[in-house]
Amino acid sequence: MSDADMTALLHKVLDEICADVPVSETATRERVAARLREAARRDDCSVEDLKRAGCDALSRAPTMWP
Repeated sequence: MSDADMTALLHKVLDEICADVPVSETATRERVAARLREAARRDDCSVEDLKRAGCDALSRAPTMWP
């Protein structure tokens, strides 16, 4: 996959995962994006792997409430 195609895929997955995250929550989106980049660096990364990594990052995002 070319770099441009991977970038487009990462943007698409990020937008899908963060669809319900307010735009003002940039730290959450950055955390998910970082996890997506980590997952994409693996050679055998699939779209499902990316979605799983993004959902995991979103569900484990720190909050100010215990």
